[in-house]
Amino acid sequence: MRFLGNIEAKTDTKGRAFLPAAFRKVLGAQGEVSLVMRKDVFQPCLVLYPESVWNEQMDTLRSRLSRWNAAEQQIFRQFVSDAELIALDGNGRFLIPKRYLKMAGIGQSVKFIGMGDTIEIWSNENTEDPFLAPEAFSKAIEGAMQQADRQPENSCDNL
Repeated sequence: MRFLGNIEAKTDTKGRAFLPAAFRKVLGAQGEVSLVMRKDVFQPCLVLYPESVWNEQMDTLRSRLSRWNAAEQQIFRQFVSDAELIALDGNGRFLIPKRYLKMAGIGQSVKFIGMGDTIEIWSNENTEDPFLAPEAFSKAIEGAMQQADRQPENSCDNL
C-alpha cells in the first residue's frame, strides 16, 4: 500500500472531511474498508492507518513491550487508548472527532500527506512552522522501540 502526495482540503463545521480520491482509490484497490485514527506520537498531526496496517503496528508494538513491565504496559495503554475506528460514508467523508481536532490543532484548513502505508492529517497553519519537540511519551516509546531493535539476533551458523 502506497499513499503518496500532499493534498489540501477543508473540514466542515461538524469536523467532517473528504478523504482525497487518490487515497480512497489505494484503499479500494487493497480491499480496505476501515481506518484507524490516532494522534501522531511525535508530531502535531493525526495519522490514518488502514486497518490491516494498524493491526500489524499493534502486533509489532505488543511483541516489543512486555505485559509484565509497568512502564511498558503504560506506553502500550496510552498508544492504543488514543486510537479510534473511522468509517467513510458513501461519499468518502469521515468525521474527525473534536478531541482529535483539538489534539492536533486542526481548524477548517487541512493537508493530507501520504506517508507510504499511512496518511497524515495536518493543520495547514502548522505545516510551515518548525515541528514541536517530542513530548515525554514520544521519548519513552522511541527509547523502547530502539532498545528492541538493538537486541542481538540469534545465529544458527554454529550448528
